[in-house]
Amino acid sequence: MDVPLSTLAPLVRVEGLRHIYPQGDANVLILDGVDLDLRDNEIVGLLGRSGSGKSTLLRIIAGLIPATQGIVAIDGEAVSGPASQVAMVFQTFALFPWLTVLDNVEIGLEAQGVPAQERHRRSLAAIDLIGLDGYESAYPKELSGGMRQRVGFARALVVRPKVLLMDEPFSALDVLTAETLRTDLLDLWSEGRMAIRSILMVTHNIEEAVLMCDRILVFASSPGRVAAQIKVGLPQPRNRLDPVFRQLVDDVYGRMTERPIGRPLREGIFPGLGIAMVLPRVSPNVLAGLMETLAGEPYHGRADLPPLAASLQMEIDDLFPVLETLQLLRLAEVAEGDVRLTDAGMRFARADLDEGKRLFAQHLIAYAPLAAHIKRVLDERESHRAPASRFRNELEDSMSEEHAEDTLRTVISWARYAEVFAYDEDSGVFSLENPS
Repeated sequence: MDVPLSTLAPLVRVEGLRHIYPQGDANVLILDGVDLDLRDNEIVGLLGRSGSGKSTLLRIIAGLIPATQGIVAIDGEAVSGPASQVAMVFQTFALFPWLTVLDNVEIGLEAQGVPAQERHRRSLAAIDLIGLDGYESAYPKELSGGMRQRVGFARALVVRPKVLLMDEPFSALDVLTAETLRTDLLDLWSEGRMAIRSILMVTHNIEEAVLMCDRILVFASSPGRVAAQIKVGLPQPRNRLDPVFRQLVDDVYGRMTERPIGRPLREGIFPGLGIAMVLPRVSPNVLAGLMETLAGEPYHGRADLPPLAASLQMEIDDLFPVLETLQLLRLAEVAEGDVRLTDAGMRFARADLDEGKRLFAQHLIAYAPLAAHIKRVLDERESHRAPASRFRNELEDSMSEEHAEDTLRTVISWARYAEVFAYDEDSGVFSLENPS
């Protein structure tokens, strides 16, 4: 008799996980209150924006870095240091260029003290399993990107882990190569030809998550946490054109654009407080291009996100920052998997260049607190000049140095486009001058 899944002990248990990263004199909260279970014979996807801590979570589960607080256990054993029950496949191929394919695959077994003859036998079997038979003596530089990633998979599988962790394993590959490798991996999984018991993978590709995973955990940011869980009940192999598949993709987009994930939109607060708001590095030309696309055929100001992302060939890490910026500036509204241009967004899309810049400037000052703050300081000073360090120091009181620099660079780009204020790179000074 089958035992109900809910009664089985989880293979991986993460409970109350918290991780703080020291940044200079401050501490940055990366993960907070993360709870998740991974059970036998399932593939679980972690889906969310960059910076939400998904890769950090994988490294904590693998025992590569310690958690600040919380429990991580694999098959009932607490993780302390590198976990022997776990293997990891990275986004970058992470191969040793001076070693052959066979040597790269053997290296994990060598670290475990497996005898040479056994290492050789198991590595050849893993290479054959992953479809690289005949390339044993080749070096990484002789292989395509897809072949290099297959070496990464063989190296992970040869140690016979209970859990396979994958950190965006297909994102560095071209579309066709990625699709082939995904299909091959799913075939091996479905046929039970891999010794692993479960897979936990990070992805930024919503269709990939629906294609591969039995469950999808949607991660929210700042700090990272599980905001939603979506069960994918479709049998394998899955058809991307199946209406049920398309509906699931649409549902995931909807969950990722729900207000609770991005925090409520309130006048003057989005999503931070005052200037303590990390701004994404989004070009104003990309903002303008997306508004013009949405205003035209076939959208007429409103679009469903999955087909829009597909037509633009953009993944969530590319598309969501643009949408969030348009929403911040009140040029678009995003909710339940749809984007709609506001009246101001439609006016911008139909305006000439000068009129569009004037409208962008108005919204930048009205809805981007840092831009308004810099403009106010410049207006109040007799010289109408101020060093960038003055604002950078303010930002670093509430965010990391990296985020402070990115945020300042974003505002500089937006303000230059709107001709709100100028910035001289050589002197590092803001001014109200508008150099020709």
